[in-house]
Amino acid sequence: MPIMRKALLWLGLGPDDAYEEYGTESWVNQGPLTSGEFVEARAAADNTGNVHQLRATDESSTSVRALPMEPSGTVRPLQPAVAVKPHTVSPASFNDAPELADRFMASQPVIVNLQGVDGKVARRIIDFASGLCYGKEGQMERVTSQVYLLTPSDVEVSAEDRRRLEDSGS
Repeated sequence: MPIMRKALLWLGLGPDDAYEEYGTESWVNQGPLTSGEFVEARAAADNTGNVHQLRATDESSTSVRALPMEPSGTVRPLQPAVAVKPHTVSPASFNDAPELADRFMASQPVIVNLQGVDGKVARRIIDFASGLCYGKEGQMERVTSQVYLLTPSDVEVSAEDRRRLEDSGS
């Protein structure tokens, strides 16, 4: 039975009187336990079978640790979008698809002009381009019939270039 009681206490499922010594004022506003404090609390609970207060009451261990304000290296600031002139590709066959992929992967917007291309080949190039945009987290938008604009996520096409595309259709 003592093993079962220890397990219940460790899980926090013991009788309510075992938790009467807990007050919300001492441990609620303190940060997470350090690894040393956790080991000490676990050892104390394992040795006595009772639940003890996890934090000591002396001034040195009750100080609240502030989170560091300097960047930790895992979160990086986003770079602002850069306006770049689009590159135009007019593929004659599916073998020309790597050219548009190379430009797009180099963070350059690509205009794909499929006018005059066979319907099946055009469909394959559109599928290829949409997969490319999805993989690079970019955008693909239809400018006019058979003309598409592929824009990488970190690039912005200027309003002037957009107007020129819509007016000329290529």
